[in-house]
Amino acid sequence: MSTVVFAPDSFKGSATAAEVASALAAGWSSVRPDDRIVLAPMADGGEGTLDAFEVAVPGSSRRPVRVTGPDGAPRNASWLLLPDETAVVELAETSGIGLMPALASFDAQTTGFGQAIAAALDAGATGLLLAIGGSASTDGGAGMLSVLGARLLDAAGEAVPPGNRGLTGLDHVELGSLRALPAGGARVLSDVTSPLLGPDGAAAVFGPQKGAGPDDVPVLEAGLARFADMLRETGVTVDPATPGAGAAGGTGFGLLAWGATIAPGSAAVGEALGLPALLAGADSVVTGEGRYDDQSAAGKVPGYVAGLAGAAGIPALLAAGSITAQPRGFAGAVSLSELAGDSAAAIGDPLRWAAAAGAELARRA
Repeated sequence: MSTVVFAPDSFKGSATAAEVASALAAGWSSVRPDDRIVLAPMADGGEGTLDAFEVAVPGSSRRPVRVTGPDGAPRNASWLLLPDETAVVELAETSGIGLMPALASFDAQTTGFGQAIAAALDAGATGLLLAIGGSASTDGGAGMLSVLGARLLDAAGEAVPPGNRGLTGLDHVELGSLRALPAGGARVLSDVTSPLLGPDGAAAVFGPQKGAGPDDVPVLEAGLARFADMLRETGVTVDPATPGAGAAGGTGFGLLAWGATIAPGSAAVGEALGLPALLAGADSVVTGEGRYDDQSAAGKVPGYVAGLAGAAGIPALLAAGSITAQPRGFAGAVSLSELAGDSAAAIGDPLRWAAAAGAELARRA
């Protein structure tokens, strides 16, 4: 009998990490019924991070909050209070792209994310873990900072409109009323290392995913550059080239300007789960994500899990919706799209094909 840990990320927009882990395990058990199964659904700072912490940390408490969604409409969301009074706030829950009825690259905002952070601070949170994957906006975190007390003003002294649209008209920023960080600080959980500006920055790389056309990207870039310039005039010394500043449409930059630090999301969730210890006592681990590509080895869940497996001296196996890059650090890999015949079929019934992938990996083990 072997002990097998199942530690996948969610298949974004298709199935949660917990659902994927259970389906992979069910498939594996259909081939190797005597193996001991350990479920450890993962996240990397994007969608599902709140759920992963809630599962991983006994005594955590989900707190409801009413926020302004990324499209400006009110919506119900939540944040998580851990037993040590650290709050976990997930941008995808409050300002995520999955909440948009239609993409709006210039108008999507991070106001709701700021409102959830403020609610956590008002409730007495002594530290913050801020998961910023899955953003709908390219506003540099302007909406979030406004809620926390920053004043973003035009030449007439009026607040600029929300979203990136208001940034090009920004005349000055006032930070005198900006809320202080909690005593335990704020850590940003992200798997993105992009700078704020330039060809690898927030507008150029992620703007098209949020509805920006080729002619829109330079305008979005100009708004972010203006925001960075105006913050610099207040004495903020954060370099826009800092890795991770471009995460979540520049929200990484806004959080760095507030004083937060950036940490790899996968590692933070893995530590909360006790994943290193789980793998030290296991014989193999199965991980996965919706799309395994060239970025997967750089801070995303599969790359992180493979690294832990290597350190523990056990094989890591990969199940992904699609595989478009050579898997590194894995003893075996299965694509759900190949099993299903094409991507559409795999996306249409991801748990069925995740179970098939688990069975196929078990047969190869």
